[in-house]
Amino acid sequence: MNIELRQLRYFVAVAEESHFGRAALRLHMTQPPLSQTIQSLEAALGTPLFARTKRSVALTPAGIALLPEARRILQQAGTLPDLVRRAASGESGLLSLSFVSTADYSLLPPLLREFRERYPQVQIDLREATTDIQLDDLMQGRIDAGLLIPPLPEKAKAELDYLTVLSEPLIVAMPQGLKPLRSKSSVSLQALADMPLIIFPRRIAPAFHDAILASFRDAGLTPRIGQEAIQMQTIVGLVSAGMGIALVPQSVSNLKRPGVEYKNLTGKTLSVETGLAWRRDNASPILRAFLELLRKKR
Repeated sequence: MNIELRQLRYFVAVAEESHFGRAALRLHMTQPPLSQTIQSLEAALGTPLFARTKRSVALTPAGIALLPEARRILQQAGTLPDLVRRAASGESGLLSLSFVSTADYSLLPPLLREFRERYPQVQIDLREATTDIQLDDLMQGRIDAGLLIPPLPEKAKAELDYLTVLSEPLIVAMPQGLKPLRSKSSVSLQALADMPLIIFPRRIAPAFHDAILASFRDAGLTPRIGQEAIQMQTIVGLVSAGMGIALVPQSVSNLKRPGVEYKNLTGKTLSVETGLAWRRDNASPILRAFLELLRKKR
């Protein structure tokens, strides 16, 4: 069964006019081809849509059932040009975006808020994921872009593009009230040398992991790894429980937990970078719009 929009448009005109002649005038056509089109539609559906007499045309029960659906289909078809135009310009559609947990405390909320204000018709599929998972999803084309911690592996550089978004210093998250550090706004790693280090596995974000260890190395220390955790919320939660200290990006200080305080580090301070990666062959106009906004905010 092949039903055309033209047939539905003719059917609605006849139904609303209750007269083939008036419907033909409304459609700027003659009556014979209009009648033939309605007959073809009835044949395709296998049932009469109109009860015809010499003086009147009335909808059959089948016609009554079809009329609201035909109107709905025609209305939806009428919106297709605008829908396609908005999709082609990046004004509507879907953006699948992954992010590391640290981005949730810094650049992600204001970035999403501004993007949604500019493109309210775009649906955003957000997924929190570690850098290693994001890289695999990007290589497999399962997401459009990912806010992750560089660098990109050599095997990924041939297929992915990367844009630096944020660079911020490492600070220390420590159990609250440690003596004699209560009144100090900054602290040295030497003063915390006896505390176990809470850190994530190196495979999650090698450069970030190495920056943390380099901070201890520059201070002449070898950290004692107390716990490993994948999510930043878990790491800060372990600090809250008194399990040790953690070196975290400065923006993580926005994550408030009872029993945790954040302090700057004295001496040489290393930074951690966050950036956006995406497939070079992804031609999505929505992704281009997102990148344009991101570049303007840098």
